[in-house]
Amino acid sequence: MEFKIKSGDIAKQKTPCLILGVFEKHKLTGPADAIDKASGGHLSRILRKGDLNGDIGRTLLLYQVPDVGCERVLLVGCGKRKEFGRESYIKALAAAVEALNTSRTTQAVCALTQLAPEGLDLPCTIRQAVTTTADKTYRYEATKTDNKTSPRHPLERLDLWVSKKQDVKAAEQALRHGAAIAAGVTLAKELANRPGNICTPTYLADAARGLGDDYPSLRVEVLEEDDMEALGMGSLLSVSRGSRQPAKLIIMEHRGGKAGAKPVVLVGKGLTFDAGGISLKPAQDMDEMKFDMCGGASVFGAMRAALELDLPINLIGIVPASENLPDGAANKPGDIVTSMSGQTIEVLNTDAEGRLILCDALTFVERFDPAVVIDMATLTGAVVIALGRHPSGLFTQDDKLAAEIIEAGSQSGDRAWRLPLWDDYQEQLDSNFADIANIGGRDGGSITAACFLSRFTKKYPWAHLDIAGVAYKPGKEKGGTGRPVPLLTQFLLKRSGEG
Repeated sequence: MEFKIKSGDIAKQKTPCLILGVFEKHKLTGPADAIDKASGGHLSRILRKGDLNGDIGRTLLLYQVPDVGCERVLLVGCGKRKEFGRESYIKALAAAVEALNTSRTTQAVCALTQLAPEGLDLPCTIRQAVTTTADKTYRYEATKTDNKTSPRHPLERLDLWVSKKQDVKAAEQALRHGAAIAAGVTLAKELANRPGNICTPTYLADAARGLGDDYPSLRVEVLEEDDMEALGMGSLLSVSRGSRQPAKLIIMEHRGGKAGAKPVVLVGKGLTFDAGGISLKPAQDMDEMKFDMCGGASVFGAMRAALELDLPINLIGIVPASENLPDGAANKPGDIVTSMSGQTIEVLNTDAEGRLILCDALTFVERFDPAVVIDMATLTGAVVIALGRHPSGLFTQDDKLAAEIIEAGSQSGDRAWRLPLWDDYQEQLDSNFADIANIGGRDGGSITAACFLSRFTKKYPWAHLDIAGVAYKPGKEKGGTGRPVPLLTQFLLKRSGEG
């Protein structure tokens, strides 16, 4: 998908299709009004016939609009003007892309970027247009031989129009940011959507090496099970014992900042398939457990976005990768394992395995003396019950870091909601036989999971994102979303002084 910024007289734009917005009650937006005037009131006459009122997401494709440079005009309903914000903007963009994909239009100029959605400045509207279009044109094809769901003539290029020449430079930078985020989201989706028999820990390790081949600034190292055993990662390795696939600890380093500057470290849970181990999951929807590596996929995506932009920041991505399957060597409820930190863990439920691989990774990152560590994981079903599938659950004891992450989520449209991480919950993890139990009961399940991780993060600023509700869509529209790559990229842009 190609994107470019266009400016100049909207009526003279040479394009196969020009996308214009219409608010409810036939109210033309600024660019649409300019086209209406240039065409002698043609749009107004069409709208008075009642084919399009302006309801959000409705579209009308017009041919042979007189005295303008475009071949066709696509009118898109934008809803009520007073209620036009980010969500309405996304719906209008998505409707436009869908209409173009079914109309054999491979190129278009979009003027919806000039509608000034409430709360968004021009760079945000440009970035959102790029990421929304990339999202709506994405199709998973890697393991399909007959792609009947893909458009025969898909949209290939979208030019984004800005009305003022002085805004072009800022718009081009926003487009660059948006394209990088879209590339990162696409990579995260591709990894997440691959089945567990293909996307194994070894596959993820090879994907990291491939990323290193594509971007010279990226250094990749993969620790094997012998290396992890030498480091004392008994918790992580206990999870992989039930699988024939060897665990991997994937380390990706982008040293784009000043020498000696403390790095930002992203840690992502890479469970390439989670059957629950001996605490076996129900058969229904177990296929969705290939998405249990979406935390790791998000690290890959954020790394790619940062590499595309060559951000001036020291950034390290860590992905502990494993499978969790039942086997004679697998963890049993009641087993006690020793983590890299030296803390012993009673495994009361083998399906609470994500925290077992993350805790050793979180101890491992101490060696980098990080400025901040953010981990992300499809960690608990409890966070879906608490928050639904709209925001990621955010846990941290650092108020400043929490505000920084929430702001990045608001700016990117990839929101997070902070939940408590109070010491009151820690006693639920008490064990009679080890230093800590790996579950704390039904009450506050996502909170006690974060409390567990917090015991391994005492030496650096840290935040945890529980992305179980946002990383993939279940059911009929099943598939990875690429979240929270937009949030993470915005966080990195801000940290590097670029956003």
